[in-house]
Amino acid sequence: MEKIILSRENIETNREAILAAYRAPQKRSNRLPVPTKKQKKLLGLGGDRGIATAKYIRISPSKARIVVDLIKGQSIDDAYAILNYTPKAAAPVIKKVLKAAEASAVNDKGLNRDNLYVAEAYSNPGPIIRRWMPRARGSASGISKRTCHITVVLKERV
Repeated sequence: MEKIILSRENIETNREAILAAYRAPQKRSNRLPVPTKKQKKLLGLGGDRGIATAKYIRISPSKARIVVDLIKGQSIDDAYAILNYTPKAAAPVIKKVLKAAEASAVNDKGLNRDNLYVAEAYSNPGPIIRRWMPRARGSASGISKRTCHITVVLKERV
């Protein structure tokens, strides 16, 4: 396979061949270059999903991951119902991210709301805020205040 150059002219002339190459399974040793946002728009990639991310949320990623795992693979209405009745601190934040992903899918990408489902949802660790607390005999203990980045991806069921 020849090397793919993602210049504007090359994308416009060889669009179908480039799309076929990206759809084909890739070997680890011969990966294709990751397209930029502008190149994805020219190729028409990523238009089938709505995505939203909330960054620097002051909840531990492991605690947010418990709630995020509940909504993976669920339809959008089921995900809202689960988040409404989940008594965890991360539930309102994830609900807000889900609402933003829905708006992105319906308004920006033109997807049908009734067919949307949560394709991916994950909670990645963010920066850790380090604090300390005074202890006995003049010593100190460290405190880690963890943050996380929560991402929700919605796709249409076929």
